[in-house]
Amino acid sequence: MQELSRKNKFFTDSVIRRMTRVAIAENAVNLAQGFPDFDPPAELTGRLKEISEIGPHQYPITMGAPNFRQAACRKCSRFMGIPLDPDKNIVVTIGSTEAMVDTIFALTNPGDKIIMFSPYFENYKAQSIMADCEPIFVELEPPSYKFDAGKLEDAFKKGAKAILICNPSNPSGRVFTYDEMKTIADLCIKYDAYAITDEVYEHIIFGGRKMIYMNSLPGMWERTVACSSLSKTYSITGWRLGYAIAEESIMNRIKQYHDFNAVGAPAPLMEAAVAGLEMPDSYYKEFGDHYLHMKEIFTGGLKSLGIPFAEPEGTYFVLADLSPYMRKGEDDIAFCEKMAKEVGVAVVPGSSFFQSPAFGVVRMHFAKKDETLHEALNRLEKLKRL
Repeated sequence: MQELSRKNKFFTDSVIRRMTRVAIAENAVNLAQGFPDFDPPAELTGRLKEISEIGPHQYPITMGAPNFRQAACRKCSRFMGIPLDPDKNIVVTIGSTEAMVDTIFALTNPGDKIIMFSPYFENYKAQSIMADCEPIFVELEPPSYKFDAGKLEDAFKKGAKAILICNPSNPSGRVFTYDEMKTIADLCIKYDAYAITDEVYEHIIFGGRKMIYMNSLPGMWERTVACSSLSKTYSITGWRLGYAIAEESIMNRIKQYHDFNAVGAPAPLMEAAVAGLEMPDSYYKEFGDHYLHMKEIFTGGLKSLGIPFAEPEGTYFVLADLSPYMRKGEDDIAFCEKMAKEVGVAVVPGSSFFQSPAFGVVRMHFAKKDETLHEALNRLEKLKRL
């Protein structure tokens, strides 16, 4: 038989999704894969019920249904503070994952280098490798998970074509300040690099911090692609609706890759999701307050249990230190699988996110009902038995 692709040896299947399968098999509380166990807004589910009867049910316009693009641009313009043209600046994708893949292929050529911060969302490294690009990692320094500007510039000096930024950051929960985003922007301009931003957690920010949109900074509209989705903001991770936003010449390239990768996003789901994109500002305030409530329950419980963690500034993730419960040198994937079975809580091993070893660090998430979080915390008391 002919040899299969060699790229796969540089990354594995998703450990996050693998831990969901383990959670199901062991009947564990799933704090691994980041999806809520509560319902989306009734405005979306009610509209979806109507659409199931009347349609549309056939192929959409490839770049996305016009009313969805219009609503998305109105919503994004409101928060980004920049005008967006629904015909020139946006494409609707199969989740933000496809938006990121299309963007990387549109911006890079084989052999190009892409900077990403570590810890990073596991998809990023795999996506770069699939595009025949070389990832360059810049460490975010715990426990604050800030970056060293000098080390970041050293990475740009290596000839990076682009930098990939998750803000708010999965898995660290870091929200980059204006000064930090401006530092990244200035380096992009100085070294003629693109910025690819993953902004799916833009409305989950705590402590009065502000979301800084890279494409709104001086000189960055022409070199930024903003990727996001409706998954987290409207609790519809299974609908797989995302988008990319960019200036017209870049967007035309992204649309080409989207056309042949996906043809189009699901027509009935786009139609129903317009109801979410048209939510008033009060929705985002209530949404943020709900996540703050869940964060306080969960992080308060971790403190009571004596489990060290990095306080999340945004997202619904917590990086916690479970090294006291592990044997020296123990494989963290094996430990997390054992934890799901014996403790009844599924988490993600830190090796999925860190380029350098981070022994004992795991990612947990708190996008759950109150009773689910309390049950998870009760079960985590069993850690002492491991």
